Amino acid sequence: MTEINYMVQQAAMPPLNEAAVNSWLVTVAQRLGKRVGVLTYVFCDDAYILQVNRQFLQHDYYTDIITFDYSTRHHISGDMVISLDTVRSNAEQLGVDYHDELLRVIVHGVLHLCGINDKGPGEREIMEEHENAALSMLPAGVYSINE
Repeated sequence: MTEINYMVQQAAMPPLNEAAVNSWLVTVAQRLGKRVGVLTYVFCDDAYILQVNRQFLQHDYYTDIITFDYSTRHHISGDMVISLDTVRSNAEQLGVDYHDELLRVIVHGVLHLCGINDKGPGEREIMEEHENAALSMLPAGVYSINE
């Protein structure tokens, strides 16, 4: 059973067209041979993600996403905590659109759940290739605002 949830903690909900994003994420997972189980996205601010990072990972820094993986062999499931503050500052530093960066981070979590890593030698480039491939499959209308 596919179930994708969106929640907020100390932040406003991004204007996502959830049905379009859900369909896209399912397609991305299927292309990697996985089925989507239960995914939960928690959009938050920097203070909240720092608290999560300290509590669960013993890391004392801000990050754009933390992925908690509950996947089984063929079904991906997990919780993804995304700091909208860090996504915005990363977008500004990279000179890219905030909404584009947010979608990259959203799919980044799914790619992790599909088994793609980005910490080891050469893995970051592989992750970026998968992110770009996923973004190229993005359907129109993923935002509930004028794009």
